[in-house]
Amino acid sequence: SEKKLINFPSRQKQKIVVLRKIVQSLEHDHVYNEKELNKVLKTIYDDYAVIRRYLIEYGFLNRKPDGSEYWLNK
Repeated sequence: SEKKLINFPSRQKQKIVVLRKIVQSLEHDHVYNEKELNKVLKTIYDDYAVIRRYLIEYGFLNRKPDGSEYWLNK
């Protein structure tokens, strides 16, 4: 079974490693609504909003401006 993330790293290199790992649990050709994405991220880390924000900030995820849809970058 997958281990849940306890602490989110503050160092950029470690952040990227963790985010890459998280991306592997997302479907590549799937468009997620916010609720759906939160549900997946919540299984990985309790503060799923932080993860979501970093995934977007570091270019792993794209989203509609209104935040209604999210998808992985190719």
